[in-house]
Amino acid sequence: MNETLTSARPDTAAPFRPRDTLAWRSPKGRLSFLMRPRTLVVCLALVAVTFVTLVVSVSVGDYEIPLPVVPGALIGQGERLDVFFVQGVRLPRALTAIGVGAALGIAGAVFQSLSRNALGSPDIIGFTSGAATGAVFAILVVGASRVVVSLGAIAGGLVTAAVVYLLAMRNGVQGYRLVLVGIGVSAMLASVRDYMMTRADLTDALGAQIWMIGSLNNRGWGEAAAVWIGVALLAPVLLALGRRMRFMELGEDTARGLGVPTRSTQVIALAVASALTGAAIAVAGPIGFVALAAPQLARRLTRTGGTTLVGSALMGATLLVVADLVALRALAPTQLPVGVVTAVIGGGYLIWLLYTEWRGGRA
Repeated sequence: MNETLTSARPDTAAPFRPRDTLAWRSPKGRLSFLMRPRTLVVCLALVAVTFVTLVVSVSVGDYEIPLPVVPGALIGQGERLDVFFVQGVRLPRALTAIGVGAALGIAGAVFQSLSRNALGSPDIIGFTSGAATGAVFAILVVGASRVVVSLGAIAGGLVTAAVVYLLAMRNGVQGYRLVLVGIGVSAMLASVRDYMMTRADLTDALGAQIWMIGSLNNRGWGEAAAVWIGVALLAPVLLALGRRMRFMELGEDTARGLGVPTRSTQVIALAVASALTGAAIAVAGPIGFVALAAPQLARRLTRTGGTTLVGSALMGATLLVVADLVALRALAPTQLPVGVVTAVIGGGYLIWLLYTEWRGGRA
């Protein structure tokens, strides 16, 4: 799951294999991976936590379903109400949470890799804000259906990605320049959203404001299918670029010397990651801080210094499905939007991250 460095052109040379890694190569040699045992253990643990949380999520709620009954309800056996709540209400919501979390986690890993900055996530740089602005425009101005709102979110994310990239591009994309430009663009987009809300009907503005919090309430099979189709189509593209991004983390000059087409890699990776972010936001709204925290936590748990796309996806899925369970049951007698929970957790994580960066700078 960690792509490795080679001594020549990255797409042709045989990878160097450290002693503590497991290697896999496709029959024709086009794909190869090195996997550290610790990374494998962490990923399996995240899968287990996600699965257990999913099972618990489909059993809790105003209508309690005993855990022993859940497996039967999943395959359509048992009481009619049990099957209805498990298959029709809670399972699609949990699967939507996993898909959205995985999409945000892998997108955050791409942004942080390209910017070489711990703050380089869609939340901070402004891509989330762009997708949210596109969706709010569709809600307030177009008065559109959920499908058009989703398309507006994806379009807003892609347009913002293009604007930020063009403004930040000077001899390649530099980390702090990308972050600073993204923060500025995000502030401008926030003012655009505020203006649209002041000019909108009160009922429409209230609906847009609720959507802006980020929520998984009332999400069904349509939303689950949409986000998983987006992940299935876009994530493989980013995984295929993972090896190039590992080289680019060494610096653009070094990457070009190793034969990496840095400019095209940046454009494709940013565009695909922005579309993945837009797809997640289109389904669940702008859920904050998952894209920021998931890649960092995955790197710390696996103890790797580079891009961990698969680990970030699994960590994002775990974080969001756990946060949704907390929002569903633990904090209030009624359901909370999951964006409230992730904002509390992510805000604390951001403060801690800034503090550690400050301590590291002083050292």
